[in-house]
Amino acid sequence: MTTAAIRNIAIIAHVDHGKTTLVDKLLQQSGAFEAHQEIVDRIMDSNVLEKERGITISAKCTSLMWEGTKINIVDTPGHADFGGEVERILDMVDGVILLVDAAEGPMPQTKFVLTKALRLGLKPIVIVNKADRLDGRPNEAHNEVFDLFAALDASDEQLDFPMLFASAKEGWAIENMLEERKNLEPLFKLILDYVPAPKVDPTASFSMIVSLIHSDPYLGRMLTGRIASGTVKENMLVKVLSTSGEELFQGRPSKLLTFENVNRVAVKKAVAGDIISIAGLKDATVSNTLCDMEVNQPLQALPIDPPTLMMTFSVNDSPMAGLEGDKVTSRMVRDRLMQESEGNISIIVKETEDKNALEVAGRGELQLGVLVETMRREGFELSISRPRVVYQTSESGEKLEPIEELQVDVDGEFVGAVVEQMGMRKGEMMDMCPSGGGKTRLTFLVPTRGLIGYQSELLSQTRGTAVMSTIFHGYEPYKGSIEGRRNGVLISTDAGAAVAYALWKIEERGFMFIKPGTALYKGMIIGENRRPNDLEVNPIKGKQLTNIRASGKDDSIDLTPPRLMSLEQAMCYIQDDELIEVTPKNIRLRKRYLDPNERKRAARKSLS
Repeated sequence: MTTAAIRNIAIIAHVDHGKTTLVDKLLQQSGAFEAHQEIVDRIMDSNVLEKERGITISAKCTSLMWEGTKINIVDTPGHADFGGEVERILDMVDGVILLVDAAEGPMPQTKFVLTKALRLGLKPIVIVNKADRLDGRPNEAHNEVFDLFAALDASDEQLDFPMLFASAKEGWAIENMLEERKNLEPLFKLILDYVPAPKVDPTASFSMIVSLIHSDPYLGRMLTGRIASGTVKENMLVKVLSTSGEELFQGRPSKLLTFENVNRVAVKKAVAGDIISIAGLKDATVSNTLCDMEVNQPLQALPIDPPTLMMTFSVNDSPMAGLEGDKVTSRMVRDRLMQESEGNISIIVKETEDKNALEVAGRGELQLGVLVETMRREGFELSISRPRVVYQTSESGEKLEPIEELQVDVDGEFVGAVVEQMGMRKGEMMDMCPSGGGKTRLTFLVPTRGLIGYQSELLSQTRGTAVMSTIFHGYEPYKGSIEGRRNGVLISTDAGAAVAYALWKIEERGFMFIKPGTALYKGMIIGENRRPNDLEVNPIKGKQLTNIRASGKDDSIDLTPPRLMSLEQAMCYIQDDELIEVTPKNIRLRKRYLDPNERKRAARKSLS
C-alpha cells in the first residue's frame, strides 16, 4: 500500500462523550464485520476494568478500508489521569476527530486534548455528538467549540474547522440538523478529503518512534508506532536509540504486524506512514527510536505533563499476609511496577531506603487506583499509603505545588455549598455561568491536594447530581495548610471474627466499615469514630451466655449497614499513619503500626 492511500487519525474527547462508540459504528459501516458476526458494544475497550468502569484506560489502534484508502484509527482515553496516553499517540497521527457532547459542550479534558493537538499543528474535525439528545444544544455547543479554539490561539487554518452533527450510538452524521439521518458516510468522506496523507519519505532510511507497548501471549513484547521514514522488513537488522541518541542495542524484528479492522495481521514489510506493531525487540521501550544502522539521530518525542500525585507501594506485612495472593514478595512487586513504568511514561517509580517499598508517582487518584486494582487482580498483595502531592522548588527556593483546573456542573441550589467547600480547600473561583438544564458551571483553580477525596464528598453534598472534571493547570506557590479528615477511627484490639453483638455495642461510637464474621487482626481499622480521636475497641467480644440469655437472642440484633469503601474511596480516606491492605479478595484499612505502643512512640516522635 502506498503512503498516499493511508490516513492516520486519533479520536479525542472528554470522558464519556462517545469516542469508543463512534469507533464501533465506523468499523461496522465500513464492512469490517461479517453479516453473521456477533458484535459487542465498545469493542475497543477490551480490558476488563474498562468494561466495568465504562471508560477507556489505554490507547488502542484499529484500521478500516474505505474506497481504497486505509484509515488507521487510534481510540484514546478521555479521563485526565490517562492524559499520557493521549500525548504520546498524537505523534502517530496526521489528523484528529474532536468529539463534543451536544448537551455538555466542551469540558476540561476537551481543552486538554485540543491544546495538545493544536500545538502539533493538527487540524481537527469537530463532531458534535449525541445531537439527538432531548437536552442537547448542538448549535450552542458548536459555538462554544469555536470559542475554545480561539481561546487556545488556534491558527486561522485551524479555526476554519469542518463540523458535523452526529449520533455515534445511532450511527449517523450530518452537516445540517435538518438533513436526513442515514449513516456515517459524510464522516468517511470528510476524513479522506480533509485529513492529509502522512508527510513522510518512503525512500529514506527506516526510522520509527515507539509510542505504545503491550504484551502478546504468543509474540511477547509488542512495540507500536508510526513509521516516520523508509521501509522495515521482517528480520532486517535495526538499532535502538534512546531519546539522547545513545545506541542501546541492535536486533532483528521477528514479526511485523499491521492493523486490519480489530485484528493484527502479519506482513513481511511495512512502508512509511503506516502504523505497525513490531515483535522481537524486547528491551526497547516507549520514546525509543527504532532505525536503520546508518541513522544516528533519534526522533523527538513529545514532552508530557509531570505526575502530580505519589503513593508508597510496599509488601503486605499484616498478620493475614500471603493468605489470599500468590505474589507477595518485594521483588515481585518491584518487577511489576518497573514493567508498568516502561510502558506507561506518565508513571514514575522510584526506589526508597526501605527495600520493601517503592514510591509510585502518577497523574491522579484514578490512574493510581487502576494500577492497584490491576495488580490485585493479577494476584498481588500490597500495602499502599495515602496519595500525596509531588512538590517542586522554584529557582528562588520557594515551595511550589500542583494546581488543577476544576469544573463542576451543579444544580443551582447546591452552588453555595460547592463554593464554600472550595474556599476551605484553597480553591479560587475563575468563572460561573449557566450550563443548561438548570445547572450552573463553576470553574476553580484548586491545589491538587485539596481535591483528594473530594469527588465522593461532592456527590454526597449534591445528592449525586453534580459532575466534576479536572485537568492539570501548572505549579504555583504553596497555598497553605488544608484541613484533612476531622474524625478519628475505630481500631480493633484483638484478632478473630467480628461478632454482631460486639459491633452493635460499638455502633454508638461511630460508623462501621465491616460486617459480622469479617476476619480481623490487631491494629485493623473497623470503622470511623464520631470524635476526632482514634479509639481502640474490641469487636470480637461476644455476649456472656447463661441458661436464661441464650445465644439465639443475637438473631434479633439490628445493625446499621456498614459503609463499604471502594479502593479509590479508601485511598482518599486514610491518613498518613494508616495504610490500605490490598489483596485479590479484600481491601482492608489498617494502622501503619499495628501495635498500640509503637503507634504512641511514632506519634510522639512526629510531634518532637
